[in-house]
Amino acid sequence: MQRNVAWIHGNQAKAGKPIHVTLNATAIAVLTKQIGKHPKAVFSYKGKPITQVNTKAWYKALKRAGIEDFRWHELRHTWASWVAQNGVSLNVIQEMGAWESAEMVRRYAHLAPEQFSQHARVVDNVLNSTNLAQSE
Repeated sequence: MQRNVAWIHGNQAKAGKPIHVTLNATAIAVLTKQIGKHPKAVFSYKGKPITQVNTKAWYKALKRAGIEDFRWHELRHTWASWVAQNGVSLNVIQEMGAWESAEMVRRYAHLAPEQFSQHARVVDNVLNSTNLAQSE
């Protein structure tokens, strides 16, 4: 927690490789609240470690929230969409999201039109500086 980093071990990851997860202030606050609740596990229920999340309680909570057809992967997709929409570059999204290829991350490119507009304006700057130089 001092480094604001969590690790997903390779045997728990889809690709079989460990994943480095940078934790934001919200995640650190959630984890900090868990300190002392269980001697080993971060999350527990009635004194026992939570080792599985797809339980009857989970499905009941989804139903109460009106969420249908939920897949865990959608959380990763939502995260990538949010950060792309807020100007995080695709190479940073790839690294933080642990995608192996840039191709997988390119699907989020359309969510960052302002970021691309910013780069398109570079051409305006080049043309303007060239026109100024030619008119002198």
